[in-house]
Amino acid sequence: MVDLASRDPRRHERLVEDLAGGLEPVRPLPGPAARAALWLGAALLFGLVLATRIDATGFMLRMRVPDLALAAAGAVLTAAFAAFAAFATSVPGRPTAWALLPLPPLALWVCASGLGCLRGWVAPGTDIPNAHEVTGCFSFLVCVSVPLSVLIVMMLRRACPLRPNLTAALGGLAAAAAAAALLMPFHPHDATATDLLIHAVAVVGVIGLNGLAGGRLLDRQAATG
Repeated sequence: MVDLASRDPRRHERLVEDLAGGLEPVRPLPGPAARAALWLGAALLFGLVLATRIDATGFMLRMRVPDLALAAAGAVLTAAFAAFAAFATSVPGRPTAWALLPLPPLALWVCASGLGCLRGWVAPGTDIPNAHEVTGCFSFLVCVSVPLSVLIVMMLRRACPLRPNLTAALGGLAAAAAAAALLMPFHPHDATATDLLIHAVAVVGVIGLNGLAGGRLLDRQAATG
């Protein structure tokens, strides 16, 4: 069989040029830290919109209470670390161990929040939430978590996570923690066991729904991408 390319060397070069001519440069994704910062900026913007309804004086007084301040710091750090971990695990080749990053601030958030249950013994007369306020907290957490979850899943779709459910669950943790942090200024009472249980149900629910629904969306993106 006669090699046509050997008879006309320029034919091979023209073929390569034709194939390369239709290619478009692919814009590389920003690093996990940059994408996490962008998402956190959107969450902060959300908070600034809500800030018009905040009792700033009361909020600053509450932040002088050590366990409340630690719980707020834990929620903020959990949101930041979980967002970074979600974007890090969405990149193939990145270690899955990044998923452990938000665990220390999560422990701080949970433990500090639990101390509120004991303050009634230490400082009788503290404000206790009623059923309407507890229901309002649950609604706030869910309503704020939903748009933040949708945003982070849409951002994660640009990558190709090999463990989409894990990545989506980390995004859900970030959204739930950010919602809890944004709730702090509107939470003028001390935590009770019922209050914490409602918060836990909302947070776990957001993480679970993100892991299932968001994971399927990311997995379909990986399969078709």
